[in-house]
Amino acid sequence: QVQLVESGGGLVQAGGSLRLSCAASGRTFSSYTMGWFRQAPGNEREFVAAISWSAGSVYYADSVKGRFTISRDNAKNTVSLQMNSLKFEDTAVYYCAATVVPGASRYQTHYRHWGQGTQVTVSS
Repeated sequence: QVQLVESGGGLVQAGGSLRLSCAASGRTFSSYTMGWFRQAPGNEREFVAAISWSAGSVYYADSVKGRFTISRDNAKNTVSLQMNSLKFEDTAVYYCAATVVPGASRYQTHYRHWGQGTQVTVSS
């Protein structure tokens, strides 16, 4: 069992940057693939980025590729999402999630553990 707590959300102007962090409890964090998802008002939750347990495999949604970077620190049980060149359409609640499925999965149904989310608001 793993519990996830996101932090780092906030209000930023378009073109700015934010860094989200997700702290995980449990001693088996290093065995989980970790993902970031987001949900904008009126929209379904969508995939943002994922990273395998060893960080050997990462995967990004086309909409964030080249702007966002996912990373993890297994010693600190954390996964981060560096978001640069933010756009108004990046505004959403961002969720951290964990799965035992190997590889950097983009499928929400693979993820069993979810955080409560952190709000990111980008002003135009």
